[in-house]
Amino acid sequence: MSNVALQQAVQFAIEHETVWDRDCNGPVWGVHQNDPPPWNRLYGPVHSRGPVSGTILVDGKTVMSWGEPKRADLTFSVAKMYLALLAGVAFDRGLIKNLNEPIGKTLKGIGFDQGNNALITWEHLLQQTSEWEGTLFGISDQADRYRAVTFGDKPNGKKGDARPLQAPGTYWEYNDVRINQLSLALLHLFQRPLPEVFREAIMRPIGASEDWNWVGYDDAWVEIAGRRVQSVPGGSHWGGGMSISSEDQALVGQMLLDEGVARDGKRVLSADWIKRMQKPCALAPYYGYLVWLNHDRKVFPSVPESSYFGVGAGSSFTWIEPENRMVVIVRWLNSAFADQFFGKVFQAITKG
Repeated sequence: MSNVALQQAVQFAIEHETVWDRDCNGPVWGVHQNDPPPWNRLYGPVHSRGPVSGTILVDGKTVMSWGEPKRADLTFSVAKMYLALLAGVAFDRGLIKNLNEPIGKTLKGIGFDQGNNALITWEHLLQQTSEWEGTLFGISDQADRYRAVTFGDKPNGKKGDARPLQAPGTYWEYNDVRINQLSLALLHLFQRPLPEVFREAIMRPIGASEDWNWVGYDDAWVEIAGRRVQSVPGGSHWGGGMSISSEDQALVGQMLLDEGVARDGKRVLSADWIKRMQKPCALAPYYGYLVWLNHDRKVFPSVPESSYFGVGAGSSFTWIEPENRMVVIVRWLNSAFADQFFGKVFQAITKG
């Protein structure tokens, strides 16, 4: 490994910071601004961000950190990966017995009871093929119909228009309202706040800090087992979401790299679940269970096909590269330069 080459890669990231303002009250900040009214506003709390930061692990050892790696910053849609981990906890505990069974058979009265919604399975939600229809905490799924994402196929309509819905499992669409519906379903499944379950089942076993925070929208409160509980979103599209440090994200990535085992040897998730997360969706082979896959190296051509990613707006990345035992966290990188940065890191670590 060339330390000089790795330092140059990090400097490249620092020089290509996101165009977003550091102040969350600035004119260029967030993705809600791209939504049609009335959904082009924040529904939950947010906070200002730090500089380009990151942490790189190789074989479980930190080889480079920069910026403010201990700062808990909003990670936007990387939180979807964390929902996938919670689904894995539910699966391993037997709370989800069949990923292809309609959710409405076991969870009643939360939006899976009628029409096409009654046909939606856990796998549909995890692969973003559910076509769930409804309004959740004041936001309609229509807000994210026809949504364009960097790595997906370009939609043939205008964002927020009433795209005709298809049968569950027949159409792929990146839709944050449907992800939040998954989060609500997991909340009802566990009968406990998801941050509590995440801390107990994932974060403490991997040795993470207690500095992270996962919050919901202002009006996202429901009653669970006699408690008033906040349902948390799988990102920060409309505010809320997961604030977490690069170092803690790296620990999550290392657990995934080690197929569900924490650094002390304790099993956190089954290896079977980690493999399921990386199974390509038939409709979108670049997507697994709420993670991006480097199918045919189309997402990031400069790194191996075995790589997979958590990706958040802004941009935040969790890159897991199994073949070379790498975990790379980078926060607030201009996404237009992500492939170049990853390529530089990959070359520095593998070629020297």
